[in-house]
Amino acid sequence: MSIVAIIRAGERSTQARLAAEALRQAAQRQGKRIDIEIDGQPALDADRLQAASQILLVDCPDDGRAGQRPARHATLDAVLADPAAQLDGAAATERALSIVAITGCPTGIAHTFMAAEGLVQGAKALGHAMRVETQGSVGAQDALTDAEIAAADLVVIAADTQVQLDRFAGKRLFKSGTKAAIGDGKALIRRAIEEARPWEGAGSATAASPEKAKDGPYRHLMTGVSFMLPFVTAGGILIALAFALGGIYAFDDAHKGTLAWSLFQIGAKSAFALMVPILAGYIAYSVADRPGIAPGMVGGMLAASLGSGFLGGIAAGFIAGYGTRELNRRIKLGQHLDGLKPVLILPVLGSLLTGLLMIYVVGQPVAAVLSALTEALKGMQGSSALALGALLGAMMAFDMGGPVNKAAYAFATGLIASQVYTPMAAVMAAGMTPPLGLALATRLFRDRFTADEHEAGKAAAVLGLAFISEGAIPFAARDPFRVIPALMAGSALAGAVSMTMGVQLKVPHGGVFVLPIPNAVEHLLSYLAALAAGTLVTALALGLLKKRIVLA
Repeated sequence: MSIVAIIRAGERSTQARLAAEALRQAAQRQGKRIDIEIDGQPALDADRLQAASQILLVDCPDDGRAGQRPARHATLDAVLADPAAQLDGAAATERALSIVAITGCPTGIAHTFMAAEGLVQGAKALGHAMRVETQGSVGAQDALTDAEIAAADLVVIAADTQVQLDRFAGKRLFKSGTKAAIGDGKALIRRAIEEARPWEGAGSATAASPEKAKDGPYRHLMTGVSFMLPFVTAGGILIALAFALGGIYAFDDAHKGTLAWSLFQIGAKSAFALMVPILAGYIAYSVADRPGIAPGMVGGMLAASLGSGFLGGIAAGFIAGYGTRELNRRIKLGQHLDGLKPVLILPVLGSLLTGLLMIYVVGQPVAAVLSALTEALKGMQGSSALALGALLGAMMAFDMGGPVNKAAYAFATGLIASQVYTPMAAVMAAGMTPPLGLALATRLFRDRFTADEHEAGKAAAVLGLAFISEGAIPFAARDPFRVIPALMAGSALAGAVSMTMGVQLKVPHGGVFVLPIPNAVEHLLSYLAALAAGTLVTALALGLLKKRIVLA
């Protein structure tokens, strides 16, 4: 196999010569022949270029010398960092690749499947075969088989939560968030082909992903929130049903043995009791992998018993995760005893570290902060409630499923564990408003939208009713500077009206489909008024800001 590398050094002649030597050694190890030209010396003739099976252009524009054959571009720094990977990447451009991928987001609904679609379309445009496993709200769908993974040339992880990677050991792997896949799947796949590195396991230093810098606290928190959500939803609905059947005192011993009392035990004493431990446990899991789960859940139970609630659960999750990960790195037992670490040493030491810090250092101060926050939120009236509702509403519409949106959502969801339900109502109303407002605008102001957008408006209406804000993304992506301000205005109003009217919502998802459940929403008419007001203002703002489309 013959390779040609063309390097343009500019003022970095020394680095160029070092890179050339590194490429020669890498090619020799791989049993390949390589010819290298640096700033035209020694000049490679046309015959040599035609005979090459691979062409690598290093800091060099494509001047047509490669002809019709695919050429890989790389930077001088990338070659110096990993010359073998650049040669591997050049080989990958020669043929269609078999790519497998996993997508996932905290709620496991819209972004999960939009990212999958982006990857599939991107791979199709580039001529590569793609199989995507979606890890959504109902678990893994279209799960990758062992045979498909074994045959894959590349693994792409486009997820905003932690994904178990054990089955990809030895495969070239690239990690990213869902946003890159949704925005430009083709560009993400190109980047993955160039930058993927062999995955050797969670504990390997060489397994670091190019996206590792993004694999930080936000993703760990969202992993915990995604696992906590089903417990919040189940608990909230069962508590509402208990109150519907047995009244507001369904939990009292006087009702013991009744169906209402039993539903309350399941919802409040079981599902809700597990919320904080699950949140903490899976934050720790995201940071430290499986050894972090036990210390995280122990810390979460302590947070709940100390009264520090979801804030304490977040603190416990990060303490357990980073503490256990550091213990894993520092404790060296040798090949024969390393098997004791995940089942004995790390759970014990991690739980001890997390528990002592929660009891003696973190728990009480965080409990005081949570208590003050809870009382302040419960006592909010007038301008303060309006301001918080408007802020949460605007955050929900700013990036529709992105980090800002998820921060507002996580804040409201966590407060459910402290029996503070008004922010959740404001957040859900504000999250439903963008797609509903757009759907209405496509009907009221048809001359502001294309034929494709008229059709997309129908889908947006359904998504809005289900509290899936991402239904507005196609409109915002096409005209962000007009659409996003309009969406934020409507959502801010919806959130402000909801908070000001004292609307309470005990269920963190479901949109209009949870409204018929008795006691799931308190002040239902006010909630519907907030939603209607936000939707109408969004539509009117879009009609005002968007320009008429002039048909050719």
